[in-house]
Formats: sequence, C-alpha cells, structure tokens
Amino acid sequence: MTKARKPQISLDAVRQALIKANQPLTRRRLSEQFGLNKAESDTELKPILQSMVQSGEVIRNRRAAYGLAREMNLIKGRVSAHADGFGFVVPEEGDQDLFLSPKQMRQVMDGDEVMASIANIDRRGRYEGAIVEVVRRAHEQVVGRLMIESGVASVVPDNPKLTQDILIPIEDIGEATPGQIVVARLVQAPTMQRPPVGQIIATLGHADEPGIATEIAIHAHDLPSEFPAEVIAEAERYGEVIDAEIAAGRRDLRDVPLVTIDGADARDFDDAVYAQPEDDGGFRVLVCIADVAEYVTTHSALDVEAVKRGTSVYFPDRVIPMLPEALSNGLCSLVPDQDRLCITCDMRIDASGKVTSSRFYEAVMRSHARLTYDQVRRMVEQDDAALNERFAHVRSHLDDLMAVYKILFKRRQRRGALDFDSNQVYFEFASDGHVNGIRLQSRHDAHRLIEELMIQANVEAARFVHRQHLPMLFRVHEPPQEQKLESLSAFLKAQGIQMRWKETPEPSQFAGLQSKVAGTPAAHLINAVLLRSLSLAVYSPENKGHFGLALSEYAHFTSPIRRYPDLLLHRAIKHACRAKPVDSFSPNASQMVEMGRRCSWTERRAEDASRDVDERLKCQFMQRHIGDEFSGVVTGVTGFGLFVELFEMGVSGLIHITSLPEDYYDFDPTSHRLRGKRQGKVFQLADKVVVKVIGVSVEERKIDFEWVPNET
Repeated sequence: MTKARKPQISLDAVRQALIKANQPLTRRRLSEQFGLNKAESDTELKPILQSMVQSGEVIRNRRAAYGLAREMNLIKGRVSAHADGFGFVVPEEGDQDLFLSPKQMRQVMDGDEVMASIANIDRRGRYEGAIVEVVRRAHEQVVGRLMIESGVASVVPDNPKLTQDILIPIEDIGEATPGQIVVARLVQAPTMQRPPVGQIIATLGHADEPGIATEIAIHAHDLPSEFPAEVIAEAERYGEVIDAEIAAGRRDLRDVPLVTIDGADARDFDDAVYAQPEDDGGFRVLVCIADVAEYVTTHSALDVEAVKRGTSVYFPDRVIPMLPEALSNGLCSLVPDQDRLCITCDMRIDASGKVTSSRFYEAVMRSHARLTYDQVRRMVEQDDAALNERFAHVRSHLDDLMAVYKILFKRRQRRGALDFDSNQVYFEFASDGHVNGIRLQSRHDAHRLIEELMIQANVEAARFVHRQHLPMLFRVHEPPQEQKLESLSAFLKAQGIQMRWKETPEPSQFAGLQSKVAGTPAAHLINAVLLRSLSLAVYSPENKGHFGLALSEYAHFTSPIRRYPDLLLHRAIKHACRAKPVDSFSPNASQMVEMGRRCSWTERRAEDASRDVDERLKCQFMQRHIGDEFSGVVTGVTGFGLFVELFEMGVSGLIHITSLPEDYYDFDPTSHRLRGKRQGKVFQLADKVVVKVIGVSVEERKIDFEWVPNET
C-alpha cells in the first residue's frame, strides 16, 4: 500500500514554528519538526525559507540557523551612500536613519537592501549601525571608466555614490582599452576584506562621444532597452488596423471631432479630447484614451515586459518605450484619420467646473486632427489665419475646450491646489550628435488645458473603480512631514512670514502663500523652498489623497501607453464595464501592494536616469564655455557656497565659498543666507548674480562658477 503524501507546509506554519521555538533553528531542525526527508525539505521548506530571507522577515545566521528578524532587534532598510565614503541605512518603516562608517560601507553598495543593528549612539544622539545581513544587492552591473595601473585593472564607477572601484582580472577586460567607458558585471560582491570583483561585458566608448550619455544611463540604471523577440512578435500579430468585430461591439465615436494636442516632437498619442457646450452654461467633455488593455493582456509576454519596464523613459535624444513600436507608435497611438479602440471618460461639467456626472465605456474613435500646443496657442490666442484655415474643421471646438479649461482652472484655484509650473529644458543637437544649445521651454494655456482635462479624467477614473470595489493603485501624495514643516516654518519666519499650520496642513495654506508672494522678488525663493518641503508622490492601493492637487481621490488613467499603473486602471475599468465578478480581477488586493511598490520604483529609476543624462549633457555643453560669463539666480545656499541656476538654460553650478568676495562668511541655514563677517555682504536664495564658468567635471556632473561683481 502506497504511503499517503503529507500535505505541503505553508509559510505561516514555518513562521509559527520559529515563533514557538523562541530561538533560531537550522533547516535540518525545522525539517525534523515537519517530518520532511531531505528531498522534501529541498522542494518545500527551502523555497519558503529563501523567500522569508529575501523579504527580510528571517535572518540566516553564521551557523546556518534561521531566526525572526524582529526578535533580533534588526532594522531592514536601504543603503544610501555618500561620495565621501560613509553612508546610512534608511529604514523601511520610517525609523531614524542609521549612520554607517566607511568601514561598514566596505561590504555594501548604494541601494543595497540590508538588515542592520544599532551598534552605538553617539554624543549627538545619532544611531550608528552595523550591517548584519545583505538581503538584496542593488547592482548586477556597474558602468565606469576602465583603468589599468601596474598591471592591475579596475573600473572606476561613473556613479559618485559607488565609492569602491571594481577589480577586473586582466583576462576579463575583453577588447576594452584604458580610458573607455565600460559595463562591468559583478561576479563577487564586496566584503569587509576585499572590494567587488567584476567582468567587462560591454564597451560603450569614450566619455565625449555623441550619445554616450544615454548609453551610460541605460546601463547604469539597468534599463531594459531591447524587446525580446517574442514580445515584438506578439505586438506585431495584432496587425496595423483594429479588429472590425471588436469595433462593431463598441460605442461609435468616429464622427465626433476629437483631437489630440501634444508636443511637436511627440510620437505616441494616447489621449484625445472634445467639448460640446450645453444650454445651462456647462459642457459635455469626452476624454478618450487609447485602449492598450485590449492588446496587453494579463500575464502575456507583452505584459511581463511592461511590468519589468514600468514606464517609458524619455531622454533628450531617444525614448525607451514601455511597449513595442507596433503598439506604442502604431495600433495604440491615436494618429489622425485612423480608427482606434479607446476607453472613454464621458463627463458633464457645469458652469462652476463641477463634474455633475460621468461614465466610462469602451468605444471606437477617429482623431480628426493632430495638433501641437503651440499651434493651439497660435489659433486661440493669436488668431493665426493660416492655421485657422488649415484646421477649420475643428477650429470652433478649440474655443469650447479652452472655455472648459478656464472653468476647471478656476475650480482648481478654489480648492487650493498648488501651482509649481516650471519650465522644461530643451537640448538642441548638431548634426554630429553633440549638444549645440540649451534653452528653457515655457508652458502656456494649451499645456494647461490638456493637463486640467487629464486631471479631471483621472479623478473620475479613480472614483469609478473605487466605487466598483476593485483593487487599484491610487496616485498618493501625502502632506509634508512634520520635520519638513518645522524647517519650512523657520524659513518663512526668517522672511517675515508667519504661518500657523493645522495639525495636518491643507494644500490651500500652501496655495494661499504662493498667491500672496506671486509677482514679488521673493516668489521664486518661496516656491523653491515650498517644493522641497513636499513629500514624494507614490503609487499605493491605500487611498491617502493627493496633497499637491488638493484631491481626495486620484489615480493615473490617461497614459497607458507609457505608464503601467494606467494600464492596470484600464483593466479594472474594462472589468467593470463588462460586469465581471470583483473576485475574478487580477492582480488582487494583496498583490496590488507589491505592484504599487514596483511601479513607484520604476518611476524613480526612470526619473533618475533621465536626470543623469540631462546633467551630463549640460556639463558637456558647458565645457565649451569655460571662461564665459552668464547671469543666473541663487537656488541653494550652503555652508560651502552658493548653487546658481543660469537664466535661459536651466544649467546649475556651484560658487564655492572661496570664490566669493574675500571675507569670512557665516551661514544661516534657517534664512538660507551667507553673510560676510567683515564687509557684511549678504548672499541668499533668489539673488540675481553674474558668474564665470571656471571648471567642469563631466564624470562628477559638477560645474564650478566664480562670482563676478556686478558693476551696475
């Protein structure tokens, strides 16, 4: 008679066993408790223990015993390294950061997830940490410059936070030559006794070559840049035209004069808009978004790759899309005069800007015009005759859209939303690929028109899915933290502005302050400090509202071509429109927690990569302007100098304190001022200054300025 198979053990059973034991247990001891033989232990217990170690719940000690981290008084967090060699463990649960000495930092790298203990508390009350276990390494590869000295090869990381050089065995340098930028795969992690060891897997070229900035960022941030063949094939199988049978079962909006309004260099168009006046002074507004979820289905090859990427990444010279071109620039792009599948947010907005009703449905549409922001501005504000004639078939609808924008914007102001309308940096490239110029692009009402319509559609989408009780990701922007509020209050007091925050500050208080200083010399200064005091927006299944927009419910719905959270929300909307059971929706509520973390992380990764490229290109451009003088504004004040942003270009650099007029300076961190002890010269945020470029380091992304006396 065959012996009955024991049921599989669960994670909770292992957890309870460790709790009951009240001490760390080896896998052999646990196996004995569960009655598992060696093979059963390998297939059942080992994966559970590995997952618990990876999550940080359990620590495997040097005796190969597994213990609960919470019983060991350990703190899980992420390493944040400083270029000077020390670092911090930033806890997951919001506890105080742990200081890591340069010695402790030998065994870890920036971004590593670790378990740490409190080793000491110094005289200032600062916690000093010790690394107990590395849960997850942040870097599988490192980008840097290959150096060979005395027969020893190493890669000096491009990222200044990676302070350890990567040792490369001479036989593993491949075809790379000294001075080139290379990609090194890490084959041995750093320890207290030795630095990390790697193997060169790619040679990118020299630091001043065109396009190298983007290549460095792609590899440094490990961005997926090539689509697997199966993903491209899956996208291309849908063809170039929509399925007639699918279109026949949807609401037909092809005769509605919908238009897209985007930047001149946009390649994918995922939103189209239309407004129709109503007799009561309100409007019917349609926001139609490309129905990406019809093609990118759950767990498909396209979906797996989209999760991996999380978002499209935009660089000055190229885009790394979330989806293959067959979809992102083809079947899902709302190009003019082509039938496209869409999800429609159909709203009624009254004369006060309030949405009185909204509904969502699957539709088929046809864009009647592809317009740019500047074209809309020239037609609506400047009555451009040539453009009015060219787009006569949609021209009157632009006035209706602008009328909707004006009432929505007034409502935005009434609810107290913040306004940080910043300019964007635009790079002009020469034919050889080098940066030929840098200029700032300002936003105008055509940009804001689309922004307000998208915000309103996002709000209605969040409310719709929330009402359906479906798992979803909100776009969460929490109020400023207490510590930042205290610093902000101290700064404002130094400027002669008294603010009495409520226990939880309201956006209207910030917006009121912005309105109060608008048009004054202090406006730039106040806005800069306000912005620094705000929390970071994230994706979360827990609705905590959006502080900056002064909204109680908000989610991302309008960009499913380039953002995975939007695609998830589309699936939920389609699920509800088709009246499917709530419990059949995937991902479920618990899975949505991890999905929110991942989407927030891929967003940060994309932003960091884009910022790195921008800063490198700015440095490459400014290398040609050493010795030249520019006008700028002080955007930061520290004990070691002034950060200055140049007008017209958005390029920032440092005036070191030694480059200021000869004097000793006192730094006031509250008022953000440097004051000369002898001459009394004061430098502060928002001061207009003239500077000379005296040095540029592309590797460190640093630009050094010298203060130039203003003779006028």
